[in-house]
Amino acid sequence: MRDYYTPGEVAERFGLTLDTLRYYEKAGLLRRVDRAPSGHRRYRADDVELLNMIRCLRDTDMPIARLRDFAELVREGEHTIPSRLDVLQGHQRRLDERIAEMRQCQTVIQHKIDYYLGVFAERRTPETVEETS
Repeated sequence: MRDYYTPGEVAERFGLTLDTLRYYEKAGLLRRVDRAPSGHRRYRADDVELLNMIRCLRDTDMPIARLRDFAELVREGEHTIPSRLDVLQGHQRRLDERIAEMRQCQTVIQHKIDYYLGVFAERRTPETVEETS
């Protein structure tokens, strides 16, 4: 892994816009971004690693405030690992519950699809099939 990445490289890697990347910085999810001697923003490898985790948590509906707390714990150092673990385990429990809810909804939807397919099949009488053949 390289030491530094441009905003464009980071945005492309995670499928973000540059505006979203700046928003994450302003929201406190990433530490203050380094600048190259030319003045251009550049991200350290550990920023990119943290952003990968942030995207995963955000994609699974972790609120920005909780993401900010988690990112701050990461920046504070290894002594916060037990607190980080608590945050991640709590999120995992909520995610498991949400997945279970989604599976229940999926079952209801599948039953309705099966019902409609049955209704549709009943309406296709042998006479209808002969007429369309």
